[in-house]
Amino acid sequence: MSRGDAAFRRKNLMGTVIENTFSGALSFMRRKYTRELEGVDLAVTGIPFDQAVSNRPGARFGPEAVRRVSAHHAWGPIWPWYFDPFDTLAVTDYGDLQYDYGHLENITDDITQHISTILDADVSTLTIGGDHFITYPILRAYHQKYGPLGLVHFDAHRDFEDDNDDRIDHGTMFTRAMKDGLIDPARTIQVGIRTYFNGERGEGVQIIGADEVHKTSAEDIAIQIRTRVGNGSAYLTFDIDCLDPTFAPGTGTPVPGGLSTYQALAIIRELKGIDFAGMDVVEVSPPYDHSEVTSNAAAMIAIEMLCLKAWAKGARP
Repeated sequence: MSRGDAAFRRKNLMGTVIENTFSGALSFMRRKYTRELEGVDLAVTGIPFDQAVSNRPGARFGPEAVRRVSAHHAWGPIWPWYFDPFDTLAVTDYGDLQYDYGHLENITDDITQHISTILDADVSTLTIGGDHFITYPILRAYHQKYGPLGLVHFDAHRDFEDDNDDRIDHGTMFTRAMKDGLIDPARTIQVGIRTYFNGERGEGVQIIGADEVHKTSAEDIAIQIRTRVGNGSAYLTFDIDCLDPTFAPGTGTPVPGGLSTYQALAIIRELKGIDFAGMDVVEVSPPYDHSEVTSNAAAMIAIEMLCLKAWAKGARP
């Protein structure tokens, strides 16, 4: 195939086709842009939804921004894994969820059905948000296939605020997920927390605050995570505001004192061996970003997640 627009023109789902970063049809990491799922291991999909935010909107533009900046990294082996995950994983870009923004009451079911369609084909998902509420309907889809999941949650906030079934809120969805039995609190851990939390909600969940992360090596944090999650299926969710605003200003609710991009990436790299059935990166809000620093961090976090999946399938340097 002649070079250019591999997102539409490539036929082989494997490997990397190197293109100019400044031109061409954009998909995540230049993967084939398709809704065909035959022969696919993992589908990247966007949920451009931000109507559940409590502060600054704009995360609906996150999937497009992360796709755009991912082109800068679509050059083959990923440092420091020293392998190309696409030599092992067949990954496609499934595109974005299409929904009617005027019918907010349907969004939970719309997202769950969108993800379920992919899972029904025995394909896992890496979802780009969108605000963090989207993780709740995604977990509903995964629960239908896997039962209660372990949860590894990177964030500045616990997202266990008071909830009732009528609210659409990016701070309450894990309260609802626990109430619905989607996640197993004994196999759930939250990393990077640095806002007040009420122990009456999310009881039984392990918390690693940002202060502990700063005082502890990535390897030791990862040991705590792996010990907590154990051997069962788990879900990995990364709210970009887990990073300090220095590294991720483009988000709805920035909180100083967070992780550096390097700390986050180093911890994720050490999570090899956990059975992550699905993953997401959320809360990138490009209107508040500078020089694409936030979307760039989110793209790299997503790539690290793909490397975890490739490692689990046997990829090695």
